[in-house]
Amino acid sequence: MPAKQIHLAAHFPGVNNTTVWSDPRSASQIDFGSFVHLAETAERGKFDFFFLAEGLRLREMKGRIHDLDVAGRPESLTVLSALSAVTTRLGLAATVNSTFNEPYEVARRLATVDHLSGGRAAWNVVTSWDEFTGENFRRGGFLAEADRYARAAEFLRTARELWDSWADGDLVADPEAGEFARPGAGAFAHRGAQFDIAGRFNVPRPPQGHPVVIQAGDSFEGREFAAADADVIFSRHGTLEDGRAFYKDVKSRLARYGRRPDDLKIMPAVTYVLGDTEQDAAERAAEIRRAQVSPQNAIAFLEGYWGRDLSAYDPDGPLPDVEPDLDEGVSKGRAQFRGDRGETVRKWRALAAERGFSIRDLVIEATGRQTFVGTPRSVADRIDEFVQTDAADGFVFVPHLTPGGLDDLVEHVVPLLQEKGVFRTDYTGPTLRDHLGLRVPHAHSGRSEREAS
Repeated sequence: MPAKQIHLAAHFPGVNNTTVWSDPRSASQIDFGSFVHLAETAERGKFDFFFLAEGLRLREMKGRIHDLDVAGRPESLTVLSALSAVTTRLGLAATVNSTFNEPYEVARRLATVDHLSGGRAAWNVVTSWDEFTGENFRRGGFLAEADRYARAAEFLRTARELWDSWADGDLVADPEAGEFARPGAGAFAHRGAQFDIAGRFNVPRPPQGHPVVIQAGDSFEGREFAAADADVIFSRHGTLEDGRAFYKDVKSRLARYGRRPDDLKIMPAVTYVLGDTEQDAAERAAEIRRAQVSPQNAIAFLEGYWGRDLSAYDPDGPLPDVEPDLDEGVSKGRAQFRGDRGETVRKWRALAAERGFSIRDLVIEATGRQTFVGTPRSVADRIDEFVQTDAADGFVFVPHLTPGGLDDLVEHVVPLLQEKGVFRTDYTGPTLRDHLGLRVPHAHSGRSEREAS
């Protein structure tokens, strides 16, 4: 049986706790040249796609912009449109929110990127859970989790109806007949619980039929949504055991929607650190983790759970001796502070007592996700092991430096994967669906057929 082929993607860092923006080697996270550098690196490495995350409001700590957010980040689909002119094969993926947008507008923008890029657009469908973000929008407020997924599912169905409102060949542009488009091209009517719209869609059918759909939910609702509708699902599971369990669970859901296991690619978000030896790599990894969790960020992270101002505490000292105020909060727009904060704090106290952790040590332990640490050879072997043993179909690499954080991976690890015969040496098709081995949807049908070749 031939070895499975590995899928790789590049995540432009930002809006996370991975980036070390204070490192002298880190350049701008908003200058277009930074986006170009990382995208060109990913395309040189024959990656499937380049991914931009996006938040709709800057996160705050005690009323100030949190320093792990990105002030001034341009809107993602606009950036991808520009990148389509400086890349030729790399897929271009963006997060676009389904809670505070409308299907017509999003479908139009994504179809435009797909046309401009020759079939390389992808949409990471996300929802917003908090009222803080909702304040930026006329509708305001927030939706319960089940309602968010109901809206997201209908949002996606509606977008697909809009893309399918043009059949292949509907764009005629025949000057002799005086006919620009076939009668009925772009006509649509959607009547549903979330959206009631009708009219004529003004962008012809995208080159891929539908842009590739990405989803990142790990809840029951998120997994079911991905099994029914997504082409790629991001995962947070960084160990072989957890990865295999997640992979088996999600893939097992596909059949009830008439889909095959290969119709959905599972790609965890990961980091990497390379060294000349295993010890060298481990030492570098430890240095990076301490840089990612600065003293002020360690305190800020704990404040989100304690609901108190903890600025008087030493980040290299013991955990706060005060109990958390569960009725208050000092952070806004940070999803990791959801859940039972009291139970989390109790577990952390026990862990800190057992291992002698300071505040900063604890935060490093609680937020760490360095997945691949080692020599180029050991990292390549580990990546391959995950994929060949069904813990993943590939990975979304999140570098800690902007924009050169993937240079070493492309230079030293990708050639070893190619040597193993598990990663492409060149692109075999022009579209992102070609890269991912995904079927192309036919117009006016909810099912897909494998593209003839």
